Amino acid sequence: MSLRFLRLKMPKEIERLEELGKFHEAERLIKELLKRSQIRLEERDRFYFELMRLQVLRGEYSLNFNEALKKFKEEVPDITLDEFNELIRKGKIDCREIDGKTMFFKNFIYNFFKLNKDWKKRRVKREDPLREKARKALFKHQDRIVELTKDVGGYVSCAKFRIRHTIRIKASALSRGEEVKVWIPIPRRCELHPEVKIMAYHPVKPYIAHEEIPQRTAYFEADYNGKGDMTFWIEYEYVARAYYRRVKTDYVRPYDEESDIYIRYTSEQEPHIAFTPHLEELAREIVKGENNPYLKAKRIFDWIVKNITYNLPYEYIVYDNIPEYVVRDRRGDCGMQALLFITLCRIAGIPARWQSGWYMNPIKPGMHDWGQFYVEPYGWMYADPSFAGSMPRERKDFYFGNIDGFRMVANNDIATQFDPPKRYFRSDPVDNQRGEVETEAGNLYYDKWDFEVEIHRHDMM
Repeated sequence: MSLRFLRLKMPKEIERLEELGKFHEAERLIKELLKRSQIRLEERDRFYFELMRLQVLRGEYSLNFNEALKKFKEEVPDITLDEFNELIRKGKIDCREIDGKTMFFKNFIYNFFKLNKDWKKRRVKREDPLREKARKALFKHQDRIVELTKDVGGYVSCAKFRIRHTIRIKASALSRGEEVKVWIPIPRRCELHPEVKIMAYHPVKPYIAHEEIPQRTAYFEADYNGKGDMTFWIEYEYVARAYYRRVKTDYVRPYDEESDIYIRYTSEQEPHIAFTPHLEELAREIVKGENNPYLKAKRIFDWIVKNITYNLPYEYIVYDNIPEYVVRDRRGDCGMQALLFITLCRIAGIPARWQSGWYMNPIKPGMHDWGQFYVEPYGWMYADPSFAGSMPRERKDFYFGNIDGFRMVANNDIATQFDPPKRYFRSDPVDNQRGEVETEAGNLYYDKWDFEVEIHRHDMM
C-alpha cells in the first residue's frame, strides 16, 4: 500500500486549522474539497487519509485536564496544581487544544519521566515484577549465544515457539450478516525462522500468504452472526534462531553497485525512507572520513543509541516522515529508530532494510521493530538501536550486527500491500504487528477490537 501521496502538502488553510486544534473546521473543509468534480486520485487519497488521521489524533489525545492530573498524582502524589500547570506552560507535558478543549496524550506519563529524569525522585516507584525477570533471562540468553558461536559465527537454533494470536471484534462495531475480513501477522520463513507451521485456527480456515510476502498474514473472511463479540485466532509454531558473528573489518569488501540488493536497498521508499536535505547532511556528518561500510553503519548505529531517547509516540499514521521527526525531536520508539538507521544507511550507500514482528521473550513478550544492513562478504546483518539503548554499556554492541533468538519476524518491509490486498487504509499503514480488520463499510480501527498474543509453548533447543 503506497503512501507516496503523503508527499502532497495539505492546503495551508487546513494546516492552519489543524495547528489551532480546530479539527471540526478542518474536516468540514476537507469534505468540501472532496466534492470537487476534478480531483486527482492522489489528492483524493491524501484527503481521506487526513480525515482518518484527525480521528486517530482525537483518540491519542483522549484525556481531559482532570483525568490527566489524576493520573499524574498517582505517580507523584505530592504534586500541586500550580506545579502541574507550570509543567504544561513549559511544554513538558504533551497536551493540545482540540475543538476548544485542552486534551492530553494518553501516554504522556511515560514520556514525561523518560525526558525529565529529575522528577524520578518524587515518583512513587512501581516495579514491574516481570521486567527484571525478563531482562535477566535475555542476558543469560545473550551469553549463551556468544558461547555457542565462539568458534564459528552465524546462525544458531535457540527454541521452538507455539503462539496463539487472537483478535476479538466488539459486537458494537458490527452488524448482523456483514462480512468481516481479518489479517493476522504470522512468521515469514527466513534466516531466523527455518521452520514455520500453521497448527490451528478459528472460526474458519484462513488463507495463508506465501512465505515470501513482505508483510505476511493469515487472512480470514466470515459473516457476523449477531451474537456477541466476534473472535478470530490462529496458532502457529516456528523455530527461532539467533545470529552472532565476530566481524573482521579488513575482510569487508566494496559493493557491487549494479547488484539487485544494492540498487533496491539503497533507494528511497517515500515517505518514511526519504533522502531529505536534513537527513543527507546528518548522514554525511556521521560517516565523514570513513569508507568501510561496516564501520560506517556502526557510526550511524552509535549516533542513534547516544542521541535518541526511547519514548512512546503517536500511532505511525500521524507522521508524514518518521526519521525527520526522530532527528528533530531526538526521540522515538523501536520502529522509529530502526527507520532512522535504515534511512541514514541508505543515504550513506549501505543497503539496509526493515524487520519487525514480536520480541518473544517467554516471560514478557511484546511488539518490536529493528533493522538489517548488508555487508560483503558477510551478507545481511542485524541492527537493533532501541534495544542497545536500553542495555548496560557492556551489552550495547550485541545489537550491532547480531540478534537474539527471541524474535518472530512477520514483516521484512514497510507499507506493503497484504495478500490478499486490503481495500481500505490500514490502522497502521507502516507496520503490522497487531493485525488489521475491515468490513464492507470500511476499516475498523483499533478501538473497535482487541488483540492478544500468547506463548503457549517455548522449548529450548
